[in-house]
Amino acid sequence: MFMSPDPGHARLRTATRAVLGIGLGVALTLAAGLPLPAVVVGGLAALLALFTVTDPWVGGQAATTALLPVAGLPVLALAAWLHPYPAARDAAFLAVVFAGVYARRWGPRGHALGVFAFMMFFVAQFLHAVPALLPELYAAVGLGLAAAALVRFGLWCHERGTPPAHAVVLAQPRGMRRPTTRQAVQATLAAGVAVAVGQALSQDRWYWAVGTAWWIFVNTTSRGETLVRGFRRVLGTVTGIAAGPVVALPLHGAPVPTAALVAACVFGIFYTAPVSYSWMMFFVTVMAGLLYGLLGILRPELLLLRLEETAVGALGAAAAVLVVLPVTTNAATDAWIQRSLHAVRDFTAEATRHLAGGPADDLLRHVAELDHLLGRVRISVAPLVHPLSPMRHRKARARAVLALLDDCAVRVRALAEAVADPYAHGDARLLAACARVEAAVALLVEPGAAMAARGPEPAASGPAAGHPHAERALAQLHGLERALTRLAAPLRTASRAELAV
Repeated sequence: MFMSPDPGHARLRTATRAVLGIGLGVALTLAAGLPLPAVVVGGLAALLALFTVTDPWVGGQAATTALLPVAGLPVLALAAWLHPYPAARDAAFLAVVFAGVYARRWGPRGHALGVFAFMMFFVAQFLHAVPALLPELYAAVGLGLAAAALVRFGLWCHERGTPPAHAVVLAQPRGMRRPTTRQAVQATLAAGVAVAVGQALSQDRWYWAVGTAWWIFVNTTSRGETLVRGFRRVLGTVTGIAAGPVVALPLHGAPVPTAALVAACVFGIFYTAPVSYSWMMFFVTVMAGLLYGLLGILRPELLLLRLEETAVGALGAAAAVLVVLPVTTNAATDAWIQRSLHAVRDFTAEATRHLAGGPADDLLRHVAELDHLLGRVRISVAPLVHPLSPMRHRKARARAVLALLDDCAVRVRALAEAVADPYAHGDARLLAACARVEAAVALLVEPGAAMAARGPEPAASGPAAGHPHAERALAQLHGLERALTRLAAPLRTASRAELAV
């Protein structure tokens, strides 16, 4: 958890840039003479722009950032106008939840716009916004987004000058018909439970439960993933609340030390988000406590209420995914594993073309695609390998699958470097080994596929004979073939059901 790799210091740069962008947004709103609640909204707008906009191209990121106010400001106005009418307000909030989740079918842009719209309704509840506050809130949102855009696309666009990441276009996993519709229904039901029970606990802070239910559904596809995410959110909230009295209460809302600690929390949120949801929620909870202290309303009983509302939201999400259109962890995991195996085969086919004399332009793209897919596999099997999972046999199988897929990824990365060397071209041994790897994948993903006969290894010939790059490539191909062959046991049809949750 603490030693997670950060290739190219990407997380470090993103977290540092977030602190600068949000800090600039807060500074601009303060310089404009806006009141403290509007300053909080400006900082939140900058945070959301830097956190949720994930288009693969810099131009796409800029376009999505420009569209955020189009999605968010009307929702903010709706929440303010409906504030005196609780029934209509609650119904509108649930409609925003459904639309926000449904928008994810349009990819990263739909996801970002949906999150921003939801959070604008959420922050209106946080501030008890009324129409008279809209001008200053609109100004704060505009300044926050402008600050985020200036830092991200002007002062420090670390994505510019490097080849844009290829978007991995994934068809919907089998067994998951229209997953955004399913998730929208689930999230709306969970939010409905959160509204009802949350308001029974508190008429002022009920929206915390809705926020918990909403964020638990982000980046999850199965009931197991959602349950684990709910557990991790509660865990992060509990630890954050435990730290709250120690960190926030002694400050008594003092602006300078509070701002410094909020900046540290922002860094922690962005730095830990890709690797640990629990740690991210810890920093979110501590930051919320600091902001409440800054607004002069932080009390120990408020922290306890935050925990209760978080538990309500998590339980609502759990009930929704278990009862409404449930998708098992097995269905989602099997789909991501199958796509990972297809990515291995696509890489091997590309390597074969290159060894036969073709270009190697797409080798690295296939490596990046495989890394992305294996990340999704890890998320999907998280319920099975979780330390609290009581299913030892299934946990062992899941860990075996992960270990073998990771071995495949390591060998694919080494192969990408080795086969790029011109001395490896035309080696009959490498071509034969590539064919066997493709056949091994086919045996896993296509029932009834025939395995290529091993036969004697072709003799080395031409410039590749004895060359270190060719020998290293051959060793990696042999290792890749062995890993794929060993995957047949935990992935065979009769045993896949044992990966289900």
